[in-house]
Amino acid sequence: MRRDRVTDLGAAVVDFFETHLPAQRGMSRHTIRSYRDTVVMLLGFLGQRRGCGIERVELADLDAAAVENFLRHLETDRHNGIATRNVRLAAIHTLARFLAGRHAERLGIWQAIIGVPFKRGAQHHPPEHLAAADVKALLDVIDRSTAAGERDFALLALMFNTGARVQEVLDLRVRDVRLDPPEQVRLKGKGNKVRTCPIWPRTAQLLGELMKRRSAAHAVEADAPLFVNQRGDPLSRFGVRYVLHKYAKLAGVTTVHSHAPPHPHALRHTTAVHLLKAGVDFATISQWLGHANLNTTMRYARSDLDLKRQALSQVFPDILAPNAKAHVLFDPGGFSHWLRRL
Repeated sequence: MRRDRVTDLGAAVVDFFETHLPAQRGMSRHTIRSYRDTVVMLLGFLGQRRGCGIERVELADLDAAAVENFLRHLETDRHNGIATRNVRLAAIHTLARFLAGRHAERLGIWQAIIGVPFKRGAQHHPPEHLAAADVKALLDVIDRSTAAGERDFALLALMFNTGARVQEVLDLRVRDVRLDPPEQVRLKGKGNKVRTCPIWPRTAQLLGELMKRRSAAHAVEADAPLFVNQRGDPLSRFGVRYVLHKYAKLAGVTTVHSHAPPHPHALRHTTAVHLLKAGVDFATISQWLGHANLNTTMRYARSDLDLKRQALSQVFPDILAPNAKAHVLFDPGGFSHWLRRL
């Protein structure tokens, strides 16, 4: 990316991610990606207010009032909870401290942003998830006759099957998938902890068909990403979010509690809730999802009063079949493309 084509804010953001976070603060790859998501959403919000792309957002567009408006946008329009709102604000605080050292002439502005307070009293709402009928509806609208549709169906089916985090799925390589019995995938979670997760034979079949289609076009190496975009590049977190939102809108699907459009992590919550409904014990679910603390798993018990109504085998496998028509387009570029590729 040519830096002479970005604003002063854009150039600072590049240094923030390329140098400051990994080198000076020693942050993990997952934390950097979380910060990246926050910055992309913030710049997108500011650009929308100005009527321009994120590449055109200037330093002058970023101040405490803009940050507060962005936080209200997260809670009101994106239906984010207080905890998520505070995570986004922490990333913005870190960016503001970096900008204070780089652009001291606006020190008062950065100090005001750093002074935007976290919100207290975060309520412990049950994790947002999808009802079984909505999972089926979501998958039914995918046109599996296209290459993009086949990939999207396999992607969402795998996420429902494993309950894996988005980044765990995107980090999967061809070598991490076992298609023969016992079918399974090898996931790398937080702290580089590796766990093996079983998959249904039908899910393995979908992944096998996906890899067969790709190998028909060109050789697929064992260390190649399992999921790629239309250009052959690794699929991004924003790509997954786009895919999910597209099909959720087509299917008219929303989450159980807030009735909001589902986000990728809601698929993970969905798996956990339906495992509980199947009567799977908390310790097994904790290992399945890669939770470091059993208390994290226990919160799913509050998601549904009827935890043992249906068995998991009656919830999911039958939904991995019919299709409808849909098409996927995701074509970021320039500064926006660079951010999404972090």
